[in-house]
Amino acid sequence: MNRISSAALVVSLLLAGGAHAQDWDNNRRERTQDRREIRQDKRELRDDKRDVAELEVVLTRFDRAWSQQNEREMASVEMRLREILREELAEGHAELRRDKAEVRRSDREVRSNRREQLWGRPDDRRDARDDRRDRRDDVRDAKVEAATQRTRAYIARELSSLMGSRYQSDLQRERSLIVELIQLSHQELQQTQQELREDRQERREDRQERREDRRRRY
Repeated sequence: MNRISSAALVVSLLLAGGAHAQDWDNNRRERTQDRREIRQDKRELRDDKRDVAELEVVLTRFDRAWSQQNEREMASVEMRLREILREELAEGHAELRRDKAEVRRSDREVRSNRREQLWGRPDDRRDARDDRRDRRDDVRDAKVEAATQRTRAYIARELSSLMGSRYQSDLQRERSLIVELIQLSHQELQQTQQELREDRQERREDRQERREDRRRRY
């Protein structure tokens, strides 16, 4: 083997080794990210179930205090409602930040696929399609969370203006807003369940892609 052929072989082996190392590093980050997202989904699911239960308790207490015209109990109910609203607004803000971070990560994955195609390492069409679909899901989730947060903030402002009033019309409106909060929490629970299903599906697809990468490599 002449010197030129030997040099070409060495370069080829080095490039192949570098590509395998990069694939391994990318796969490791992907596995870590998948596990992190599913853990976060499960935490949010527990929080959403707790929020629904707490608001339903508030509504039951509100109805009892109203029917009994119990000022002390009604004041206690309204204090608890303020606490729940503060907690939910803070949770919603944190969830929106995470959703936006997922959109940015999906953007990077889509751009990475394009770069690989340009440099002669094309993903198969299914992988690229999956990444675009994941990005659409993440964008949708962020939009839904932003809309939920706006609605919750609007309800919180109106409730704040009504609390303390014992006029019939104000109490009726206050009760209606509590019911709206419960409905909103149920919707958020369903959204979190959907996100968990999607993240589990994405993890399965990532595992399948890694298996196919190993088969192509060896």
